[in-house]
Amino acid sequence: MRSPPSRSRIILATVVGIALLAACGSDAKPSSTSGSASTSVATTPVASTPVASTETGAASTFASASDTSDTSTGSGIDDTHLTVGDQAFADAPTVGKVFACRKQTGNAGAQAAGPWFNGDGTWDLTKKIFVQGSVRWNDASVTFSVQGDQRVVTSNGLPLDTSTGVFPVAADDPAASYDRNPNTITEQTLSFSIPAAPTAAATSTCVGGEVGVAINGVPIFNAFDAGGRDAGAWEVQDTCQGHPQDRGLYHYHSISECLDTPGVNPSPLVGYAFDGFGIYGSRDANGNEISDQDLDECHGTTSPVLWDGEMVTMYHYVATHEFPYTVGCFRGTATQSAGG
Repeated sequence: MRSPPSRSRIILATVVGIALLAACGSDAKPSSTSGSASTSVATTPVASTPVASTETGAASTFASASDTSDTSTGSGIDDTHLTVGDQAFADAPTVGKVFACRKQTGNAGAQAAGPWFNGDGTWDLTKKIFVQGSVRWNDASVTFSVQGDQRVVTSNGLPLDTSTGVFPVAADDPAASYDRNPNTITEQTLSFSIPAAPTAAATSTCVGGEVGVAINGVPIFNAFDAGGRDAGAWEVQDTCQGHPQDRGLYHYHSISECLDTPGVNPSPLVGYAFDGFGIYGSRDANGNEISDQDLDECHGTTSPVLWDGEMVTMYHYVATHEFPYTVGCFRGTATQSAGG
């Protein structure tokens, strides 16, 4: 597990006159590798940002994404036999599924099942490979501010203080045998306005192609690729669990292990859902891994967490190793991703 981003580098500033955009996009890949989840996140691609360093020799390995040899957790989660969530759409809030505003039926990204699939409807996280390389982005930026009753997040889409793999995927990268992602990570113009003091809605609602934003400014997509398959299982991402779609938007489908803090229990805040509720890492106060069965239909729970500098007991989502990974439906009222 990589070190988390320095919170002091996430600038807390007042952002004035931010326009909330409404462009729709997709995670489709050109040519023969179209695919990954569609998005309604507001993005405006600009020129690619130069990188500080590129280590193209870093090998993809069959190692756990959490850098641990313990494959079983306090809640009985077996990382070697995680249920594959292909087509796990629900027409109403359902534990372990995604209550999606629309089913994704496009062309999926990965072109072949990797050897981490067990052949029995499960996959092995500890055997999944990663896209090669470690790229740091000098120009990454994200700001958080509270304006009235809204928490405003602006980002250029490049991950602050965390690395990415090398994209497009090189032909000699082992990942290319399973997921030939040809897209290039590009700087974006992103703006999100979400409730600063979220409250539960009378009725939980469906999610669109994206569900929130990570604390390093990277958008969080739902758990599916463009064909409605389990993106966490099928798509080969980098060691921080990210990859770009066709417009260069770098994103996560499951929360990045690079944002969690080993040894801190319960796990810290790693992102915000578009209804304003926080997304936290997967460990409870005792350091045990939280499972789907510990959570409600939207993939959340109520317990003490650190929120805006204070320990409070409140509802929040939990980023787990199990599908649907982050948000299965919106428990509050979302101000972004209206069915995209």
